[in-house]
Amino acid sequence: MTSQEHRRIDDLGTLKAIAHPLRMRLYRALFVSRTATASQLADQVDEAVSLVSYHLRKLAEHGLIEEAEAQSADGRERWWQPSSYGFSIRDEDVRAPELAAATAAFGRTVDEQRREMYDRFRDERHTWSEEWRSAAVSSEWLPRLTAPELASLGKELDALLQKYDRRARAAEAAGDTEGRENVAVHLHGFPYRGTA
Repeated sequence: MTSQEHRRIDDLGTLKAIAHPLRMRLYRALFVSRTATASQLADQVDEAVSLVSYHLRKLAEHGLIEEAEAQSADGRERWWQPSSYGFSIRDEDVRAPELAAATAAFGRTVDEQRREMYDRFRDERHTWSEEWRSAAVSSEWLPRLTAPELASLGKELDALLQKYDRRARAAEAAGDTEGRENVAVHLHGFPYRGTA
């Protein structure tokens, strides 16, 4: 990854590019693998290499991913990596109607894919070791906060998760791969009215 910062998305073209379901799956798979070729990603998402290559180029056009240093001697392979440590979409950047609509489409895509990931875990829970089943977290909290408190909570959670991720990436780079698995942490924090 070139940048360790989140990329701030505030334009319609980039929002539309990442809102595409296959592109979001490819971005997520690339973020997890750190670097990959179109062929490797095609295997992960069960799509044709030509289709994956097309969508990777679209993500690159919008600066979400970039070419990576080759990981093999095969000069025909094109390697990709995320261009930043994730991205963010801020409400103040997407208030225009067309941006709001694209943000809503992106949100639906992400929520659907998150639900699919969690449903898959629940369906396959018995295939994981007792240690992983016990470590899995599913919680809900219903605190009464102000908007600034919720914003602060989000920043603290983001910093905490980035700390764990960076520590894990450094350990893995040093050869500590024993027992490591990909872990998804999904959290929503939003106001609501009425009964829960």
